[in-house]
Amino acid sequence: MSRPTVYIETYGCQMNVSDSELMYGSLAAHGYEAVDGPEGADVILVNTCAIRDHAEQRVIGRLGELRRHMKKGTVMGVAGCMAQRLGPTLLEKARHVSLVVGPDAYRALPQLLEGARQGERVTATSFDLEEHYEDFAPRRFDRVKAWIPVQRGCDYRCTYCIVPYTRGAERSRRLDDVVREVEQVVRDGMSEVVLLGQTVNSYSDGTHDFAALLRAVGSVDGIRRIRFTSPHPNDFSDAVIAAMAEVPQVCEHVHLPMQSGSDRVLKRMLRRYTREGYRDCVARLRAAIPTLNLTTDIIVGFPGETDEDFEETVSLVQELGYEDAYTFKFSPRDGTPATRMDPATFVPDDVASARLERLIAVVRAGARERNLRLLGTRHEVLVEKAARRGEMLQARTRDFKTVMLPPDGLAIGDYRIVELTGTTGSTFTGVVVPDAAPRRLALPMAATAAAPAC
Repeated sequence: MSRPTVYIETYGCQMNVSDSELMYGSLAAHGYEAVDGPEGADVILVNTCAIRDHAEQRVIGRLGELRRHMKKGTVMGVAGCMAQRLGPTLLEKARHVSLVVGPDAYRALPQLLEGARQGERVTATSFDLEEHYEDFAPRRFDRVKAWIPVQRGCDYRCTYCIVPYTRGAERSRRLDDVVREVEQVVRDGMSEVVLLGQTVNSYSDGTHDFAALLRAVGSVDGIRRIRFTSPHPNDFSDAVIAAMAEVPQVCEHVHLPMQSGSDRVLKRMLRRYTREGYRDCVARLRAAIPTLNLTTDIIVGFPGETDEDFEETVSLVQELGYEDAYTFKFSPRDGTPATRMDPATFVPDDVASARLERLIAVVRAGARERNLRLLGTRHEVLVEKAARRGEMLQARTRDFKTVMLPPDGLAIGDYRIVELTGTTGSTFTGVVVPDAAPRRLALPMAATAAAPAC
């Protein structure tokens, strides 16, 4: 008798990617076979994001498209943050959906699917603040790096953010459990880990903080690169910054959400830091790690944002010199405090769109200017995957720059020293430097040309 097949389609953040790996692993242990497409699968699961309304509307549309791939007896399910937020409403919106399961209910997924295959329509969205899926063996998508959740949920409750309502309160895994998973990752042949949390640098298992976690993961033999996402500016203690600077495996890249450069807007967002506080955090990081590459998240058009507020955001972007930024128009999410603000303060869509367009142009112009100065410099890269177009391979520097390389003599998972030969403004092309072996567990090679000004 053939094994039932399952296809999972994933939207949203890296935490969702990790959760899909957990679901695949659990279902494989219960006799399911993973397939690469939805056509004819016995189970189709859509793991969803609820951060912005656009993401939810996209999923609703995709659920309709996936219906044509269902055969008699196929179970369609929705998982993740959108499932948690909408619950049984999803069963009403999409009659062909039989299962709605939130991020804390994946342990019961095999049993829930069995009920759905018998004709039940089920919603499972209760929070479990003790759940970390420690006994799950994830089926990892990536064979080069591993996504490792170290923390779930969030206690910050920014006024625009749905995460506390879809992921629950903040809780951290035990340090020893994280280290054991990292050791298994090395045994599986991977040398880079990405530590995940909603505010990952606020990690605490009651005994160990994030600095201790970085040092413990760095001590695992075979780990060459450590990344983490996403931190909060308020949680970069001196101890955390010291660990980042002193543990050679920690990469020289921080994705540090700014959201706005205006104190007025930051206060309305309940971000709990000021423009000057954010600037100071960046200064402390760069003082400890001079080669740091900084990326960020920014929201424009938040209720009450004036032209002057927006200009403060633009000026801070220009001052701090981000290599990239994820930029968004404010998207009201039902149940968050921002939706209850005075409607008269909401920014017209055409104004928000114009601000977004300008902000993107500012970020790209600054990144392109700095990237042009890097041509001719040498960097260690890890070859990650085949590029989407052409026959090139995609590699990544320690400070998170993307480099396209000709495939001759290279394999996915290789570390090489490359020279940057060209740039589109955001990504690079490069060539491998013959006979230049990467230095194991060392900081990046010094650039052979002047580094860009911060």
